[in-house]
Amino acid sequence: MAVAAALLLLLLVAPAAYAVQHTVGDSSGWTETVDYSDWVRGKTFTVGDTLVFNYDGSHRVDEVTESDYTNCETANAIDSHSDGNTVITLSKAGTMYFICPVLGHCSSGMKLAVHVVAASGTSPTAPSTRSGSSTPSGATAVVNNGSVLGFSLVLGVVLAVMC
Repeated sequence: MAVAAALLLLLLVAPAAYAVQHTVGDSSGWTETVDYSDWVRGKTFTVGDTLVFNYDGSHRVDEVTESDYTNCETANAIDSHSDGNTVITLSKAGTMYFICPVLGHCSSGMKLAVHVVAASGTSPTAPSTRSGSSTPSGATAVVNNGSVLGFSLVLGVVLAVMC
């Protein structure tokens, strides 16, 4: 009985977890033809979400400081990627800055600033979309443990009653 009660308590306090995978530039990917300030508009980025950069060999992804982002400075990258399919986890609240360090690409607009908000224990509200779909363009729900939590609560209650 004590085990079932402990399991029930654990299930009641477990928060629902949400993470979203954002494909940078949607189907166009990380390229010079996308307006990334427009792409980011209307999207909510939360700690735990991921950014997926898809690009060919003529591009790279550098995480940089705000100053380097503003000035398209490529010499002081915080982190550099060139694998063509870079996944970056948004690990802290604040603004993260990314540029393509290839000569002329950043200055032609191939740069991205993402404001990341802290995760909360409550369910996030769905961002509005132009198409009216329930999933924002370029975002795929990776984890939605809300239904898992509900099932777990029911299972916990059944176990508690049985013991």
